[in-house]
Amino acid sequence: MTLSLKLWGVRGSTPTPGPSTLRYGGETTCFEIHAGDDIFMIDCGSGARSLGMELHARPPAEYDLFFTHTHLDHICGLPFFTPAYDDRFSINAWAGHFADSSGLMDIICRIMSPPIFPVAANTLRAVTFRNFRAGGEVERKGAAHLTTIALNHPGGATGYRIAHEGKSICVITDHEHGDAEVDRAVRRFVEGADVMIYDAMYTDQEYARYAGWGHSTWQKGVELALEAGVSQIVLHHHDPKRSDDALDAIGEEAARRHAGAVVGREGMVVVP
Repeated sequence: MTLSLKLWGVRGSTPTPGPSTLRYGGETTCFEIHAGDDIFMIDCGSGARSLGMELHARPPAEYDLFFTHTHLDHICGLPFFTPAYDDRFSINAWAGHFADSSGLMDIICRIMSPPIFPVAANTLRAVTFRNFRAGGEVERKGAAHLTTIALNHPGGATGYRIAHEGKSICVITDHEHGDAEVDRAVRRFVEGADVMIYDAMYTDQEYARYAGWGHSTWQKGVELALEAGVSQIVLHHHDPKRSDDALDAIGEEAARRHAGAVVGREGMVVVP
């Protein structure tokens, strides 16, 4: 596969194990991206625990880990990401919504300190904290080309466009529509993408109760995909209360509006 993305977690806000989430999964955000031999990650939610076990079983290597932002559901997997404790590996942890790398390091130190967590962040021997400013390209090793955009989310968040050998995947999650300037910028950013992962936390009917919380709706995501000529939209960041049956219904309606619309599920591999 030239370019692919695997969803290791598709849920928003908090992990949701239980009988009503078995088919789509209850882990929070984590993506594994392959661009030829270039392998990297976006976000380290609870889904990262399983990814870490798989990576740890492979020969030691260097990986980039990009954060969209640092709310708990996107970072809670790092203390359980086993390669991070093994100095035979090298994990470059990147964030684009802080002034410098100390912001990301400080957040991880906060969650990995007593009495919140018994193991301190300095035990993450493989991790180096790095920084960029959202809105431009990220200079990194590897074959994939990454450009970024600042999203509309409390505390800031970063969207990513991954390009490799003529194919592109956009990750637009933890983003609230409604700011006209940001909306125009996001539309330009995702224009013509083969795949767009989009924050579909709410429905249009629910949104009025949660305006300002930093999330969008599946309907707005489908509209954006149609307007921007995105070939496939993967609805993501499912509300914790959204059952498998409810997601089935959303998927059916979304597919009627956009032939390339699908509901993201844990373990899904997306190939442009």
